[in-house]
Amino acid sequence: MNKRILSISIVAVILITGITLAVFLGSGKSRGHKSPQAGVTASLSQYLAKAKELEAKNNLLEAKAVYQKLVTEFANSGEVMAWQKKIEDINIKLLFSPLLTPKSILYEIKPGDSLYKIAKEYRTTAELIKRSNNLVNDKIVPGRKVKIYTAPFSILVDKSQNTLILKTDEEIIKTYIVSTGKNNSTPVGTFKITNKLINPTWFKAGAVVPADSPENILGTRWLGFDLAGYGIHGTTEPQSLGKQATQGCVRMANPEVEELYAIVPVGTEVTIVD
Repeated sequence: MNKRILSISIVAVILITGITLAVFLGSGKSRGHKSPQAGVTASLSQYLAKAKELEAKNNLLEAKAVYQKLVTEFANSGEVMAWQKKIEDINIKLLFSPLLTPKSILYEIKPGDSLYKIAKEYRTTAELIKRSNNLVNDKIVPGRKVKIYTAPFSILVDKSQNTLILKTDEEIIKTYIVSTGKNNSTPVGTFKITNKLINPTWFKAGAVVPADSPENILGTRWLGFDLAGYGIHGTTEPQSLGKQATQGCVRMANPEVEELYAIVPVGTEVTIVD
């Protein structure tokens, strides 16, 4: 009888010791090791903090690279669209700043040069050269070096989304919300910008509407296609953006069409899809 009691006691001690050890090891593991999800959250936060720090220091190329990494590595995050918007905002800042990028050069002005001559040679715009070099007027001095953006731009208009995407070498520079034609009236195809106008007059059927008239629906800029009567322009009806609301043209907010006007030269290709 005593031997039986002793055996039962020994088994009980072994069981209690095993349970205690398991609990101890389990708690130690939870204290000493972070879950995979905690690690992902930490690295995401670190990337965001780094991107914001670089942006604050005006290290735009480096900040852009970090936001691109966030978009790539955390593609399922609900913040992807916000990060993409950050990338596009940085793209525009880079275009309009003197900071050199892989798609720009430093050009030394020669005797006989003008902004328009340089712009034509490199298929850019005089306004982009001025704004990216902080020039206050068209006057340039031989020997000065200026930043010139050299990559060609293209435009993609998606009627189903009412968006206009500015691209260069297949990279998205910026996405704009636009209006397209009522009843699917905006033509589909590939066109070229053949003329550009500041404060355009609107020649509508039976009337000429001057630029300063509130009835002039073209807004502050016109970029005409090689298809008569069609183009990209501003608006006096910003509430219509994002809808099919025009007579066939592509309508943009005035500040945004002014931005686009400064960037893209005559000859830029525009593709419109359903």
